Amino acid sequence: MASDFTGKQIYQQDFDPRDYLDTYYGAKNGVFIKDGFMEFVLRKLHNVFTTGGVKGDTLIDIGPGPAIYQELSACEAFKEIIAADFTDRNREYLERWLKNEPGMFDWTPAVKFVCDLEGRSKNAAEKQEKLRKTIKRIVKCDVTKSNPLEPLVLPKVDCVMTLGCLECACKDHNTYQNVLKNLSSLLKVGGHLIITNILGSSSFLSGTKRFSLLNLDEEFLRKAVTEAGFVFEDLEVLHRDYDKVMFDICDHCSSIFFLARKVKEVQ
Repeated sequence: MASDFTGKQIYQQDFDPRDYLDTYYGAKNGVFIKDGFMEFVLRKLHNVFTTGGVKGDTLIDIGPGPAIYQELSACEAFKEIIAADFTDRNREYLERWLKNEPGMFDWTPAVKFVCDLEGRSKNAAEKQEKLRKTIKRIVKCDVTKSNPLEPLVLPKVDCVMTLGCLECACKDHNTYQNVLKNLSSLLKVGGHLIITNILGSSSFLSGTKRFSLLNLDEEFLRKAVTEAGFVFEDLEVLHRDYDKVMFDICDHCSSIFFLARKVKEVQ
């Protein structure tokens, strides 16, 4: 797959935020809606930021793309969220969402789901405004750099979260291991790392464009995360039923969610 790897400049040129959102999060036919991934992740994140006790001053969301659903629970546990993404169009899309511009992707189902989990189902509009106030910065990010936020230098933070990003950004397993160390450099010892990856996949379709994926499995991830100086606090795999139409879009066999705590610095 390294020879077919769609690198960062291809994302900069070809990745369309709205195509991606419609393909994976569209209310009727979105891949992550139909296979249950969306509800799975929203439940996991709700638990992490409530009973899991993950909270603090600053959370960095690495590679959110144009999505905000993953931050809906986090905004109740952190004073500040920094959204960090590589492509200009994704950052511009997030800026437009922050300004509540018309015609943006409708996250209402996800917002209502999280509000129900929190026991306040009538406050969907308030929830989105709370998130808008908590996202303090949207910045450029390149996870392959030793400081992914270069040239920005920040004090170490309490939590780094990255959902569905690293399998897109890493061309091979060695790169993935190095990227974990890069992300760890942003975290305090004792801070938390939250990751989701899709497993067993080689590529995904977004709109009419196909992008490569690093084929990951649970055994590799357990080893890589541990060697990067973390201990697992939660790990769960969501298996996926076969559906030809959905698998033609993205052929992953399962998704993994894990929460890990940084226990040491690793060079």
